[in-house]
Amino acid sequence: MTAASTSHIERWLAAGDAGDLEAFDELLHPDVIVHAPAGLSTTSSEAEKAVWREAKSAIPDLRHAVQEVLMDGDVQMARVVVTGTMAAEFGGVVPTGRPFRMDQAVIVHLREGRIAEAWEIADVGVIRG
Repeated sequence: MTAASTSHIERWLAAGDAGDLEAFDELLHPDVIVHAPAGLSTTSSEAEKAVWREAKSAIPDLRHAVQEVLMDGDVQMARVVVTGTMAAEFGGVVPTGRPFRMDQAVIVHLREGRIAEAWEIADVGVIRG
């Protein structure tokens, strides 16, 4: 799959997993609003970068495997499988040291070719063990 045919969601999650937060400048609108569970919602690209820094620090092997993507104009939706091992507390979740697998849905609205608003719907209860 080429970058041109890859969804904004796939590129955003892949950049975050790789720790390439500078790529967020191209992918996220500066005033992006991300609605996320566990008190991790953000209201700017800089705040979203900070959350990803914390996530990668707490879950060094964090991975988002996009299972399918639906696109309709400026709206994209993806079904994602999130995996990793909690090494430190993140989002109020105390680490267990055991690997986790969590299903997630991500919905984004684009503006000016970048993600302007996103909703992350995830069953964070599976991480709590």
